[in-house]
Amino acid sequence: MLFVGDDWAEDHHDIEIVNEEGRRLARRRLPEGLDGVTRLHALIASVMPEQWPDLPAGEAVARVKVGIETERGPWVTSLVAAGYEVFAINPMSTPRYRERHSTSKAKSDPGDAHVLAEIVRLDRSHHRPIAGDSAHGEAMKLVARSHQSMIWDRTRHVLRLRSALREYFPAALNAFDDLDALALLAAAPDPDRAARLSTGRISTALRKANRRDVPTKAVQIQAILQAPALRQPPAVQHAFAAIVTGEVRLIEALNAEINALGEVVAEHFGRHPDADLYTSQPGLGVILGARVLAEFGDDPKRYTDAKARKNYAGTSPITRASGTKKTVLARHVHNDRLADAVHQWAMGALRGSPGARAYYDAMRTRNIGHHAALRQLGNRLVGILHGCLKTRTAYNETRAWAHHSTASS
Repeated sequence: MLFVGDDWAEDHHDIEIVNEEGRRLARRRLPEGLDGVTRLHALIASVMPEQWPDLPAGEAVARVKVGIETERGPWVTSLVAAGYEVFAINPMSTPRYRERHSTSKAKSDPGDAHVLAEIVRLDRSHHRPIAGDSAHGEAMKLVARSHQSMIWDRTRHVLRLRSALREYFPAALNAFDDLDALALLAAAPDPDRAARLSTGRISTALRKANRRDVPTKAVQIQAILQAPALRQPPAVQHAFAAIVTGEVRLIEALNAEINALGEVVAEHFGRHPDADLYTSQPGLGVILGARVLAEFGDDPKRYTDAKARKNYAGTSPITRASGTKKTVLARHVHNDRLADAVHQWAMGALRGSPGARAYYDAMRTRNIGHHAALRQLGNRLVGILHGCLKTRTAYNETRAWAHHSTASS
């Protein structure tokens, strides 16, 4: 076998190739792009063992193991397409391995390439090769992650907007529940202009926000906005109004883009062959199902069993044991996007599945906290999903919770 360490940067890659005995065969710095990949293939071919030309092409290239600190980008895609087995090494792991070779804390790009080569030579069994997800699955991951990132960006801007309003215009927070009527804030971003808003203008904004009982709420909002309140100096108030106007415009733009990209996510998800299996799960709709599918990937060989899928989801607990002391803890190092999706999935399942609700209630009666109970429910749901994908069958409420129903009775 040949083992390749690839320490990548924005415009170049430091490469080191070693053999099974750990002897360095080559070291180069290659440019990013097609020319660099072509030179890497030539470099690997120049140091290949003598018996490799007699092997089938697929078997020969499969004996090349590559360690690199990313799983994305055209460079990695080209390595996988060439047939090499590529391991995406967590950047947090590389410094730990580096300490095995030196205690001086010295660091260099060629040195990191050597460490990556040694990782795949000695410890590749403890690392996961890059999953063989389909191109359609990869495309869905891109749009689903972008959609989720936009939602997180919108949440940050809403929090900034609320923070600014609290400083100079707290009445707006009481008047506009969840800041739905953004058009009103855009038209009247300060207390003086807000106090002059008519009930008709307020009613129009409420109808566009799909609010109910518009006439009554319009009168209530107008009363709140016209009530006497503490004010900031005019200059400070004017500055805050400019900030709020900018935040409102950003939030409105994000709302439009989130809706547009949500349609793209739904389109990609609807074309995926596993879509029906995901949406059959309680609590998973189109958008949330697309996120879960995108983060798990669609490589059928990626997870050897349900436990492996639960470990990747971060829902299964970890055990720390030393001597007579044993502690079971939640996993805090995980895929944040998948953890967020599973949490929302568990929340939705409480409303859509009697079995999930009974399982959650059983956890709560044992004095397990709300979030811990949701995490255990999410762990169970991930296991059920794994079984459905493995057997290619849709979710069945009775079969999914039969074991727990029997145990509780």
